[in-house]
Amino acid sequence: MSDMGNLRSVLDEGGYSGRRDATPSDLAVAALGVPLKVLRACESGGHQLAGNLLADALAGLSSSPKRLPSKYFYDARGSTLFERICEQPEYYLTRAELAIMRDHVGAIATALGSNVRLVEYGSGSSLKTRMLLQHLESPVAYVPVEISRSTLMESVAKLEHEFPDIEMLPVCADFTHPITLPRAARAPRRTVVYFPGSTLGNFAPSDALRLLRQMRGEAGQGGGMLDGGVLIGVDLVKDKAVLEAAYNDAAGVTAEFTLNLLSRLNRELGADFDLAGFRHRARYSALAGRIETSIVSTRAQDVHIDGCSFHFPPDESMQVEWSCKYTLEGFASMAARAGLRVTEVWTDPARQFSVEWLVCK
Repeated sequence: MSDMGNLRSVLDEGGYSGRRDATPSDLAVAALGVPLKVLRACESGGHQLAGNLLADALAGLSSSPKRLPSKYFYDARGSTLFERICEQPEYYLTRAELAIMRDHVGAIATALGSNVRLVEYGSGSSLKTRMLLQHLESPVAYVPVEISRSTLMESVAKLEHEFPDIEMLPVCADFTHPITLPRAARAPRRTVVYFPGSTLGNFAPSDALRLLRQMRGEAGQGGGMLDGGVLIGVDLVKDKAVLEAAYNDAAGVTAEFTLNLLSRLNRELGADFDLAGFRHRARYSALAGRIETSIVSTRAQDVHIDGCSFHFPPDESMQVEWSCKYTLEGFASMAARAGLRVTEVWTDPARQFSVEWLVCK
């Protein structure tokens, strides 16, 4: 293990599907100093995820109404586009959450305590993660759980360089499924599941509740002197115009991000979606309390995947993402049903977004 330094890779069955031959992303990650054996370890669970993509696509296109899971947005191109979305002036979420972290990260770190094992669901640019790690007292380990192999390893390589005293334990997996957390070299006083952004809102209420219960279970792994907890970003209910603008930016980046899902199906599954025949649509449903993002067929057309044919009449919509918004009271009620108690809430000055600290009951 000496050639790997603090970096160890732990596999779950949901690992990202990497190609057997070296890709440009392999070379880019290798250039960052990530050991080749770590890259190959993260590839080894890949065939199952590729199979899941096909199975999920066929099941979703066969359902009525049609749907595709939003978790497949984040291939390499999708991850890049999402980072561009976060830079758009209409997209308040990232700015609001970063403002909270800048203003309150010291208090957040104090609430979490010392010697924590920090488990992050997803690992993108890790800007917020970096801020948190800088302020935590003697963190035991950082455990990012990320479905994209290239995103995971690039992020961890940068963090390992910046935080050489923190053990890095990347897990290539789909965080929506339970995982066994890797054991750190030092025993933690507490395990904290960190879920920044507003990704919980992408799940239907029943699935969000299930995921919170899963977080509670994973925060309880490994013992420790203190009860585990969850640090989570929660987008709050606000004006419809503000919400719809955030998901329909004038530059069209969100539309490109949404339609990239079809490009991925074409590339990885041999589908024949004509992207010119589909458009992005995002609307706020006040009754449901969520943004509903769909891909809409602009004409009658047939699409083929794996020998199956799917007909789209004009204006048929295919649901690809929900972005649920919460009141503080509503989220606290759901957390309580998952066995979690909200003990601290931090918001931006405009109260558009919240970062919340939940402890296991």
